[in-house]
Amino acid sequence: MKPKVEAKLATLPARPGVYLMRDGEGRIIYVGKAKLLTNRVRSYFHGRIENPRTAAMVARVDDLDYIVTDSEVEALVLESNLIKEHHPRYNVSLKDDKRYPYLKVTVNEMFPRAFVTRRFERDGGRYFGPYTDAGALRTTLESLRKIFPIRSCRWPLPHRRGARECLNFHLGRCSGPCHGHISEADYRAMIDEMLLFLEGRTAGIEKRLEERMQRASESLDFESAARWRDQLAAVRKMSQRQKMHSPGGADRDILAVAVDGVDGCGVVLKVRDGKLIGREHHYLQNRLGESTEAVLAAFITQKYFSDREYPPEVFLASEAPEREIIEQVLSESAGRRVHVRVPERGEKAALTAMAERNSHLLLEELVLQRAKARQRVPEALLTLQKTLRLPRLPRLMVCFDVSTIQGAYAVAAMSCFRNGQPAKSGYRRFRIRSVEGQDDFAMLQEAVGRYFARVAAGEIEPPTLVVIDGGKGQLGAALETVRKAGLENIPPLIGLAKREEEVFLPGESDPYVLSRRSEALRMLQHLRDEAHRFAVGYHRVVRTRETLATRLEEAPGIGKARSRALIVAFGSAEAVGKASVEQLMEVKGISAELAAGVLELLNGETENGEQDAQDA
Repeated sequence: MKPKVEAKLATLPARPGVYLMRDGEGRIIYVGKAKLLTNRVRSYFHGRIENPRTAAMVARVDDLDYIVTDSEVEALVLESNLIKEHHPRYNVSLKDDKRYPYLKVTVNEMFPRAFVTRRFERDGGRYFGPYTDAGALRTTLESLRKIFPIRSCRWPLPHRRGARECLNFHLGRCSGPCHGHISEADYRAMIDEMLLFLEGRTAGIEKRLEERMQRASESLDFESAARWRDQLAAVRKMSQRQKMHSPGGADRDILAVAVDGVDGCGVVLKVRDGKLIGREHHYLQNRLGESTEAVLAAFITQKYFSDREYPPEVFLASEAPEREIIEQVLSESAGRRVHVRVPERGEKAALTAMAERNSHLLLEELVLQRAKARQRVPEALLTLQKTLRLPRLPRLMVCFDVSTIQGAYAVAAMSCFRNGQPAKSGYRRFRIRSVEGQDDFAMLQEAVGRYFARVAAGEIEPPTLVVIDGGKGQLGAALETVRKAGLENIPPLIGLAKREEEVFLPGESDPYVLSRRSEALRMLQHLRDEAHRFAVGYHRVVRTRETLATRLEEAPGIGKARSRALIVAFGSAEAVGKASVEQLMEVKGISAELAAGVLELLNGETENGEQDAQDA
């Protein structure tokens, strides 16, 4: 799992919304919706994925983003908008792009009608929606006609009409305006009341349906009660109006900021052609501790003066100082009027509230990630990165050291620290085989070259900092070898000289001298001392092993061939000395007499394994 993804998973909110998965190049490769973002998104990365295509998609995810909504319905429509906008590779491509349905009220007619349509036209009618559940919309429209007996016919009243009243009139579902059973004023008043309901003021109708359901239930008319129950559920489902798509809406940006001490987060919701198509956010530094309003004003000017994209309307979640002046400046820059407003009610205010919630959630995510990072990362690493101007935090550091006696028994060792602590599983030791004589630079190059050959092959995780025990010469030799290893990205290398504890950087003549009290220097010293300890210990083992092997050849009748056979059989000269005569005799070419001579030479033991009286 990528580090960015792991960090985002820990801070996902338990709210409905839309999540966007991005690849290593920042491209959106998948858009999905969720009732609870935290549960849905984590399910991709925890546990086994049965679908191989989904697994392939998840393997490419390098980062996550999300937009919080107020309901699952809003998430569904926003998901559709984002898919049409970005065309993610792994989303279903809809060849038959059926639009979500609207409810149209022909308020431009003398006796308006209401019907379901999937086509939006600028013809003077009122459109509501889009709605995600067409079935619920049609059921609710039927319920509305029972409460508001509006006509459903297509006669161009009052010019043409049917010969007599229709069946809906006799069933009580039409007020009969075609034959004068209701005046134009009364019909218009009924339409106005229905429009209030469609604008979201459903409390009165829901209350009436609940009363009818209760009365039917009390009179044991369960069939009617079930019908009123279904109509009530349909009304409630339809009343879940969403802000993701406003038919005929203009282009606008919705801005909000959240401030927590010196940290801030600005959010921009982008609405184009009435559709919410995306969200961008910017983390802010509020060093002077200014108010939220002042930070919002600064965010507005910095954002629009940098990207030069000026929508006709900019909605703010709160009042900003000198808003009129900001509006004037933006209008002059855009060459047309740009309205900067703070909506107080309705759908626009709901959008600003959603932007504000997103800004607070993103700021909480930033603060939480910083707190976790401080807990995991010692201050010494942060100091080291800042002092040495390292491009990345040195979470994985390695140090190389060479140990030899005038070129004999030459070995090298590497210590490894992860997050400032020794990682013993990452320690490595190297037997130097290609260097003859006392050449510390060549020995160091052999060890470094062998290690980074495995790094280049992808067998070992690349370090974020390489420390060489030595000065400019050792550092230059190691850097030359690393550059030949074929790495895409060469990690930073530094040299740590023992005498003055100076830090050398490639290409810089003067060393860095860290304070003796610096925790960063102490960490480097600990890393270097571990490499030295590991190298000296390995050198001692090699020297002892080879000394015993040389002594083994001095035993009567044991030359290089039989000495080699014994070491191959037992692993080392020490193990040979601890074996019995019978065990030694199992090796081809070793008789009882030769075995006794070997044991006597190595540890003075007799054939029976008891100590010789002379040695006692």
